[in-house]
Amino acid sequence: MLQKDHCRPHLAPISWRHNVVTTSDGVQLAVRDYDPPARTHTVVFLHGLCLSRASWARQIDYLLRRYGDNTRIVAYDHRGHGGSSVAPIGTYRIDRLAADLQEVLRTLNVTAPLTLVGHSMGAMVALAYLSGPASERSLDPDGLVLVASAAGKLTQRGLGRLLGTPATPLLFKLIRHTPDSALKLLAGPMCAALSRWCSCGPAQRAALAATAAEALATTAVSTAAGFLPTLCDYDVYCALGSVRAQTVVVSGGADLLTPPVHSRELVREIRGAAHVHVPHAGHMLPYEAPHVINQAIRQAMSIRANAHVCGGAGRGMTATFDR
Repeated sequence: MLQKDHCRPHLAPISWRHNVVTTSDGVQLAVRDYDPPARTHTVVFLHGLCLSRASWARQIDYLLRRYGDNTRIVAYDHRGHGGSSVAPIGTYRIDRLAADLQEVLRTLNVTAPLTLVGHSMGAMVALAYLSGPASERSLDPDGLVLVASAAGKLTQRGLGRLLGTPATPLLFKLIRHTPDSALKLLAGPMCAALSRWCSCGPAQRAALAATAAEALATTAVSTAAGFLPTLCDYDVYCALGSVRAQTVVVSGGADLLTPPVHSRELVREIRGAAHVHVPHAGHMLPYEAPHVINQAIRQAMSIRANAHVCGGAGRGMTATFDR
């Protein structure tokens, strides 16, 4: 239920369209689309691995209450996630998700100005979309929000180092030939095997266990593990210099999955990018620091943010504050 917004008491009831976008390879993507008649801007949300469009609930609620009469909001589930259909495991790749984004934009006739908001793997999808030939893109975003993400080197830092161990390709081969129901029974032993390759402390092991538990609760094991190879290979560093969107990068100081060094690289390589850092937040920033993400979206949309919330962060600047 929407909370009362004292600044917008006239807000009318929200009417969502529930669409299905069928991709060129036959996968059905579940989409929610709010498109007001007086639209002046579109925001598309891209969720992370093992999550769904529901992970953006607080940000969507914020946009509806603040800008619901003129902002189109599109949120969809990646293939194999949420309400979208499963797909062949070989298509669980970031470049294929970028192609899915392209097809969603075209099918829904999304027009500029556009802001893409991505968390973790969702932000990687946005960057992969921008790394392709400009002639093949429907449109380029005017705003870009990259939350707890990276341009590559995932196997070199934080818990991502587990992706570079011998256990990962073995796990992928096992999953290709094992029913999902059986995989759930094997999940505990598999996670234990992975953790033995981790030379990290108790806090990192606990974070790994929590992440695995969330993945098993919300996403098929075959989907979660099916994306492991593409995370190992992901690298869009060469495309960062060509990004022209007004970009806001958000990082958490306690993020063990995509440590802040990844965000610092994004800010260094993307022209004029702003960096918002939350020292005590982890990887799940849309949940842990929703107001920070809300204001990052507002900033990327070129709407003047409140100085007491954003800390005055502007293009090429870094703001650090608590949740």
